[in-house]
Amino acid sequence: MEYVTRIVIIGGGPGGYEAALVAAQLGAEVTVVDCDGLGGASVLTDCVPSKTLIATAEVMTTFDSSYEELGIIVADDTPPLERAARVVGVDLGKVNRRVKRLALAQSHDITASVTRAGARVMRGRGRLEGMQALDGSRKVVVTAADGSEETLRADAVLIATGGHPRELPDAQPDGERILNWTQVYDLDELPEELIVVGSGVTGAEFAGAYQALGSKVTLVSSRDRVLPGEDPDAAAVLEDVFRRRGMNVMARSRAAAAKRVGDRVEVTLADGRVISGSHCLMAVGAIPNSAGLGLEEAGVKLRESGHIWTDKVSRTTAPGVYAAGDVTGVFALASVAAMQGRIAMYHFLGDAVAPLNLKTVSSNVFTDPEIATVGYSQADVDAGKIDARCVKLPLLRNPRAKMQGIRDGFVKIFCRPGTGIVVGGVVVAPRASELIHPISIAVDNNLTVEQIANAFTVYPSLSGSIAEVARQLHGRKATGEA
Repeated sequence: MEYVTRIVIIGGGPGGYEAALVAAQLGAEVTVVDCDGLGGASVLTDCVPSKTLIATAEVMTTFDSSYEELGIIVADDTPPLERAARVVGVDLGKVNRRVKRLALAQSHDITASVTRAGARVMRGRGRLEGMQALDGSRKVVVTAADGSEETLRADAVLIATGGHPRELPDAQPDGERILNWTQVYDLDELPEELIVVGSGVTGAEFAGAYQALGSKVTLVSSRDRVLPGEDPDAAAVLEDVFRRRGMNVMARSRAAAAKRVGDRVEVTLADGRVISGSHCLMAVGAIPNSAGLGLEEAGVKLRESGHIWTDKVSRTTAPGVYAAGDVTGVFALASVAAMQGRIAMYHFLGDAVAPLNLKTVSSNVFTDPEIATVGYSQADVDAGKIDARCVKLPLLRNPRAKMQGIRDGFVKIFCRPGTGIVVGGVVVAPRASELIHPISIAVDNNLTVEQIANAFTVYPSLSGSIAEVARQLHGRKATGEA
């Protein structure tokens, strides 16, 4: 009888289900252990729901900010003295019901794909049991909701358990007025005054979305600016847009506590100031789901943060144990989690594999405008990690942007001096997530600014600005300018 390799995957998010698809296609016997539904937080409570909410907010923003300039007339019953009132509104209960419905549908689609590929899906919580056996196998114990247990034998185990929202001791979410990002989809009414604590990607995305939907938003940032981990020019554009649209952005203001006071929430800052709102959203980071999995007992090394240490082919320090996704702390992106999971299976099952290269990863902040990045950053250049030239071109000069009423945003490209090889880029624009792709291709394939400049673009188009930046960089290379 031919031996079949047994793979057990703990966690059904992008890292887990993509790994399952690869392993099943390569002929392994695959079991996915998951307690919430395939797709994980990315599909059920994070990426898919938030971007669905943001899609509604985007329509609101586009309409509110440009309908008059574009010559659109809206007939309504707004009294003459209140012409500044919004001409469109939102039914948040209906929006959130759609959000949940789409997330659940996506989870069901993923489950169908995984089972159709031949993998088994088990509902429950998995944990490693002891060290590797003499035959090289691992033992995984699965605990079902009713407390019953089943033990699985695996030749390789992938840990893809993700993370959960970090909470401040004195700002515990109650699911009604003080919320984390998994609880906002239970709201039936739009928060009148929303305080968002945390100005990273999650905080900025929700702050911008709720501002567009009609909430009065206060964004509390402990840093000098919003999005401290992103390109500084891009963050400056977004913060300017936020303020211009009426958001109260509080820089250098660390939140210490949040408490309910009747139907209000009071947020106390570290300097003693108190701000009040109808609701508060805590977006202060995430904690890896690495506890209770028997990892250290199985020989898996954890970082001080609780993240699992992995190498570039997703191996942990324990033989036969791999890890992928947010639990590794590499990059909190669904695309990276999926790649880590696929790489793990390719590596263990002996298929051709390329190590994870984070300098080719493209990412996007789904604010309005969006901020998309790939490759080396301005911070890398400033820190001397790479010698690169840069050109930034405002979208305001782009003819298609003028036609669409787009005022904010830019295209920035980094290239190596001498060779002109593209090593990074930033796009700040509506749908920047779509516009970054040609720059991503250039970075991944070591294309030069000359090659980008010589490729035809549609006129007029926003992507024309990418070619124009490349032309300017190529011209500077030819003349030897910095």
